[in-house]
Amino acid sequence: MSSAPHPTIDQIPGPLDQPARFLFLYTELAPYVIACLRALAERGAEVHVVRWPVNREAPFRMEVDERIHLYERNTMGTDGLLQLAERIKPAVVLASGWVDKGYLAVCRTLRTAGVPTVMCSDTAWRGSARQWLAVGAGRFWIRSAFSHAWVTGTAQADYARKLGFADSDIRTGFYSADTDLFAPLATSLGAQRALAWPHRFLCTARYIPTKGHQYLCDAFAELCDADETEDWELWIVGTGELHEQVMRSPSGRHPRIRHLGFIQAEALPAIMADCGVFILPSTYEPWGVVVQENACAGFPLLLSDAVGAAERFLHEGENGHLFRAGDRSSIKQAMLRMVHANDDRLRAMGLRSASIGISWNPDQWAAVAMGLIR
Repeated sequence: MSSAPHPTIDQIPGPLDQPARFLFLYTELAPYVIACLRALAERGAEVHVVRWPVNREAPFRMEVDERIHLYERNTMGTDGLLQLAERIKPAVVLASGWVDKGYLAVCRTLRTAGVPTVMCSDTAWRGSARQWLAVGAGRFWIRSAFSHAWVTGTAQADYARKLGFADSDIRTGFYSADTDLFAPLATSLGAQRALAWPHRFLCTARYIPTKGHQYLCDAFAELCDADETEDWELWIVGTGELHEQVMRSPSGRHPRIRHLGFIQAEALPAIMADCGVFILPSTYEPWGVVVQENACAGFPLLLSDAVGAAERFLHEGENGHLFRAGDRSSIKQAMLRMVHANDDRLRAMGLRSASIGISWNPDQWAAVAMGLIR
């Protein structure tokens, strides 16, 4: 596999006698997205993807094969996007949300021509004043651009209904972890953990305000200072605008907390091998593919009640526990439940996580995508 070249509009083959063509109008690509697109290509589809520039806080290296054609959003305006769509003649168009006006123009044009156009979203319905305003002001223009909605879970499906999508036009499961990458870890790490379960909490999240790093560091440091954590440590993977602030805070400097910075996906298994429980303390997390990744790898889970993916991948008491977002006391109680669990209990929770984690995969995702073709 190698990085696919970025074809020009004139280099795209014509539509005759070709596989079904998908046009994805995406924001920032991540490795798990590539895994899903690859599964779609393996079903015989021709995949075209327009993407936003790489996020500097998560500069993933991604291997893309020749069946996936990439285009850079910052190299074309709305007219360029429309020309690209005209040349590709896709069977389906899928767009990330509704914030990119150029993407909306493409979807509105192709929907008028009878092409299925799909709004892809992880935004959960929370009933806020801002969301009610969006429903009132945006319902018509969103529905004028999109025939279908493909969302991540039930709260996101609720939002889609309020935006005017019928149940028959809503699909769930828009995100899937790269199960081929993470699921084998449950077996390999399980063998390593047979002797002793690692006493380390692992948090993988960008250092931004909604991820709750400071709450986590404060809670864990308080437990350590009260001599309640035995030999447990906290390792945090990621970078972001708050990295230095959290790392240099009194709790962030605690000797039992390690800030590991950004780690490429292929290097994560080595870090995960030394850890035993995954924790995500987000105060706002519409979904969180990282939850499924760690479930697949056989980690017991501790998640805040703001994490959307908990609805699918956390079974309370079976493979982990929920705690209240932004509540240090609740975080401490959840962490202590893992500290006080014996290895057999942690192992049983990890096995349950692994079975739940593989319940949704890129091939199933690709089947849903193929089902959108009229």
